[in-house]
Amino acid sequence: MNELNWIKIAREHLGTREIKGAKHNPIVLELWRAAFAATGQRQAGAFQNDETAWCGGFVGGVLAKAGLGRHIPKSFPMARAWLTAGTKLNNPAYGCVVVFWRGSRTGSSGHVGFVVGRDKAGNLMVLGGNQGDAVNIKPFAKNRVLGYRWCGTQEMPATHRFALPVLSSDGKVSRNEA
Repeated sequence: MNELNWIKIAREHLGTREIKGAKHNPIVLELWRAAFAATGQRQAGAFQNDETAWCGGFVGGVLAKAGLGRHIPKSFPMARAWLTAGTKLNNPAYGCVVVFWRGSRTGSSGHVGFVVGRDKAGNLMVLGGNQGDAVNIKPFAKNRVLGYRWCGTQEMPATHRFALPVLSSDGKVSRNEA
């Protein structure tokens, strides 16, 4: 399978971690900068560090670097804002954006990342930022999904992208995306 450009870019950031304290990871700062620039917005002070929840900044920064800035919603730092991005999908496709609820299904908190597969237990394998304060691939329970969005170069993914590859995982679904 040809790797999608934005997933290739996202994978280049695997292992990126927050720096606790006054210093901030320059890669996280660059992802914030790229996403704000792509949406034509001024970057507020709250988004110039790696302490603010940065999952939306990761997804936005990756799409900006891939030349797909047109898909980034104006309020991209809020994970649930991604429910308006791109094209709605009824099922996950490799490379799609997935939005999860966090805390409460009806609350305002959430998490966003890219679907890159599933594990043997049927959990979604998600490549995202701010997953345990780092960029990694973790299993997520499907019952937390609020929506899937396609933000690619075409309006819809190629049919074969709906056949998610099976990836190995420890089966421990993510519970720390804050």
